[in-house]
Amino acid sequence: MKGHSLNTAYDTYDEIRDTARRFSRERLLPRYMDRERTETLVDRDLLRDMGALGLLAPELPERFGGLDLPSVTSGIIAEEIGYGDFNMGYLPIMGSLQGKVISDFAQEHVAERWVPKIVTGEAIVAIALTEPRGGSDAAHLILRADKVDGGYLLNGEKTSISCGDQADAVLLFARTGRPEDGAKGISAFLLDTTAKGLTRTRFDDLGSRILGRGSLFFDDVFIPDDHLLGEENKGFVQIMQGFDYSRALLGLQCVGAAQASLDESWRYVKEREAFGKTLSNFQGVTFPLSEQEGILASVRALCMETLRLRDAGRTHTAEAAMCKWLGPLRAVETIHQCLLTHGHYGWSKDLPHQQRLRDVMGIEIGDGTAQIMKMIISRERLKAHA
Repeated sequence: MKGHSLNTAYDTYDEIRDTARRFSRERLLPRYMDRERTETLVDRDLLRDMGALGLLAPELPERFGGLDLPSVTSGIIAEEIGYGDFNMGYLPIMGSLQGKVISDFAQEHVAERWVPKIVTGEAIVAIALTEPRGGSDAAHLILRADKVDGGYLLNGEKTSISCGDQADAVLLFARTGRPEDGAKGISAFLLDTTAKGLTRTRFDDLGSRILGRGSLFFDDVFIPDDHLLGEENKGFVQIMQGFDYSRALLGLQCVGAAQASLDESWRYVKEREAFGKTLSNFQGVTFPLSEQEGILASVRALCMETLRLRDAGRTHTAEAAMCKWLGPLRAVETIHQCLLTHGHYGWSKDLPHQQRLRDVMGIEIGDGTAQIMKMIISRERLKAHA
């Protein structure tokens, strides 16, 4: 932590962990299932309360309302909030990724408008990268931003956008160069979603229903020159490095949700009786849970080490890809085991394991599939051993 001793940094980490944990368990966990049943949008009051507690993008600069804290802090928050409500846990991650990009690459007056709103929970900023032709081949976008007097005109479609239908602004990637230029012909923009010509739809997804996912359609949508982020035709190369950060946070978000199911399962086996004993007396029941504790601990350590590498200014691309691959994979396995531990009761919608399973599974697809993460790991390791 800048300007602080190691002990002070640890005290600060503990304080923020305690704050996030109390909020997660007292405000989020009790209504996790109710929110899916009764609500279709993010509870903005809860989001603003998170902002008031410093739980949204604390690593952003103080001049924009952030706390200028290390990346590890956001990792702690991602896990704790993910424990109480996996979907609310996605919002601090969005704030960290989009807020960092805007604060680093936007013109000052644009950053001054949007970043403080992200930090306080007054605004949701979505990211629009994926297109209908395929999300994994992100360097070959079709959506065009054609130069016109005073700005750009957007025509085309983005899809699979989380919070797309309720976002106040969108961090958008569009082609400004030639198709054959690949990643070198892509620019990044910040678009106010009140822009004329923008329409939005929502999908009927299996999980993460309060976040929602859908498509954005652009029909001669105008973006002013001053809403270009970074340099023209270099947005992909400049900004995609931020995904190394969000991938570690996503891994911890998944760990948080899985740990919640695991804690509930330990309590269950101490109370549930069979054959005249509580289930905790049977190794066939407790050993699978013990295995999952070890697995989650290893993923947590990997994600936190990745964030420490980031804070130290060291390369962490391969490690971040490992977090994004292993985090949701191991979380799904853990939650599945917890569901089985509860027997037929676990199969019902009366318990949260089925909802966590559906919510976490979406991260196995979104923000980069396991296959893409393994390609990144292979590329980075081959480069290191060249």
